[in-house]
Amino acid sequence: MNRSSDNRRTLFVCLFLTITTIAIYWQVNSHDFVNFDDNEYITANRHVQTGLTSGNIIWAFTTFYASNWHPLTWISHMLECQLFGLRPAGYHIVNLFFHIANSLLLFLILHRMTKAIWQSAFVAAVFAIHPLHVESVAWVAERKDVLSTLFWMLTMGAYVFYVERPKLKRYLLALFFFALGLMAKPMLVTLPFVLLLLDYWPLRRLMIGKPSVDEHTQSERSVKRHREKKKRLGSETKAEHINKTEKQTRQQSLMVQIILEKVPFLVLSLASCIVTYVAQQKGGAMAIGSVQSYPLSARIANAFLSYCGYIGMIVWPENLAVLYPYPSMLPPWEVTGAVVFLGLTTFLIIRTVKRYPYLATGWLWYLGTLVPVIGLVQVGVQAMADRYTYVPLIGVSIMVAWGVPELSKKWRYRNAALAAVAVITLTIFSLVTWKQVGYWQNSTTLFKHTLEKTTDNPIILDNMVNVLMGEGRFDDAIALYAEAVRINPNLADSYNNMGLVLIKRGSADEAIPNFLKAIRINPNHAAAHYTLATVLASQGKLHEAIYHFRESVRIKPDYEQAHNNLGNALLLENRIDEAIASYREALRLNPDFTMAENNLKIALAQQRKAR
Repeated sequence: MNRSSDNRRTLFVCLFLTITTIAIYWQVNSHDFVNFDDNEYITANRHVQTGLTSGNIIWAFTTFYASNWHPLTWISHMLECQLFGLRPAGYHIVNLFFHIANSLLLFLILHRMTKAIWQSAFVAAVFAIHPLHVESVAWVAERKDVLSTLFWMLTMGAYVFYVERPKLKRYLLALFFFALGLMAKPMLVTLPFVLLLLDYWPLRRLMIGKPSVDEHTQSERSVKRHREKKKRLGSETKAEHINKTEKQTRQQSLMVQIILEKVPFLVLSLASCIVTYVAQQKGGAMAIGSVQSYPLSARIANAFLSYCGYIGMIVWPENLAVLYPYPSMLPPWEVTGAVVFLGLTTFLIIRTVKRYPYLATGWLWYLGTLVPVIGLVQVGVQAMADRYTYVPLIGVSIMVAWGVPELSKKWRYRNAALAAVAVITLTIFSLVTWKQVGYWQNSTTLFKHTLEKTTDNPIILDNMVNVLMGEGRFDDAIALYAEAVRINPNLADSYNNMGLVLIKRGSADEAIPNFLKAIRINPNHAAAHYTLATVLASQGKLHEAIYHFRESVRIKPDYEQAHNNLGNALLLENRIDEAIASYREALRLNPDFTMAENNLKIALAQQRKAR
């Protein structure tokens, strides 16, 4: 294939990926924010809403808010809020832009490494349009997915350039992109291991003297002839022995170099793991998925089932939902089947690694990149999540893109058959994805769909309660709350939300036991402490209210409303100096907090009068 023809085909693939992805996803332009993390990340986040300021940038780099440390993700949302305000269309289009960029980069990098344009195009097309990726693209709060993957792709691209022509600045560029990616989402901690896989195939840095994958079939006959010739000539000559020894020495030296190259990447990965662990512990995410709730045996069993489950969803993406609740029972026969399947598949792939190296790269890519989110360290209450496949799916696609042509190499009409299968597969995926995107139109459509596709899902019931409460449908909200508590009586959020519903309905006395129950389940539930304190203060129980206000700001030091209301309660008890300190803290957190500013003036006036 000449260069101009290859360029034309490359341009065609890039245009196809771009146009197809836009056609499927453009409907997000009319989608709203959803009442599931979008509030924490944008619609109820003062730091994001006030845009790119020096104070907000410092906050982005120092906060563990939302149980994560991902400053670049926060900064991207701040910039958007400065550009688009709270109009969701802009946020959705930016997510779509990143997804298209990731798809194009994946194609171009794979093509550069393998020189196989159609296999690379298929992998990128599956990445661009697979229904499992809807969650990462259509959910504004999952900006961290698409943004971090952009840096994943840039790291891979810079690494390929470095391998082609080793220079320090190229290596440092790859390391720089990797560091940025970790600051967008710690999912990149497995990337150093993926780079090692790429060193084996398709870069073939660890395959000295062996034929490339593209040349493997054509060279089989020449290898056989060489072996027969050696048999006729007898044992290898001294020169051949020396040459073989030199090759082995060079390969060992290269292996050491390749491993040393990964050390800085691994150091950054380790640092990211430590920071993430601290962030999720402090944010309470790990408490939700604690050892008491999910013992190690259950988490290991669920990990095996999830590995197999994701493969099933990749092949047959049906009944997708925003949250899959952790199963109450894990059937032993299913767990045993999953273990046998994964073990046997791994064994067979390792056995054939020299003949089919792309299978090993794809399979280990899939297994390895899922490790941080497979649930061995349980964070949250989900058993699986579509968004977790955003990068791992690439590994399975590589296996299919190179494996199916190998299996069909003896077919009579091989090229036509492969093209037809690829077109049919991508068409089906496109239709399913387009339909799946529609479910993300707003909170109501998303939660209704999820409740239809899953059973015993108290978290989504909880979120639906919030939607119904916002619509003033209090009786419906109470009914859903009762169902959520029946499924899981140990979810603090359910009791907190029920308390809020009762307050909205004017039943404050009935709300108090619900807040107390939420606090008993989770003593660090800042919102429950705050709302309970507000109710108690309105009833004149200032001493109890002050205690719960103090607890809320202890748990959540940047809770500006709690600081202000704590000041109000202290002022009513004539503890003027303490009230002034609380108002000043609220203003330090938010200099534009007019109510706290007015309250501070009143407190200062009372202080002067008292003197």
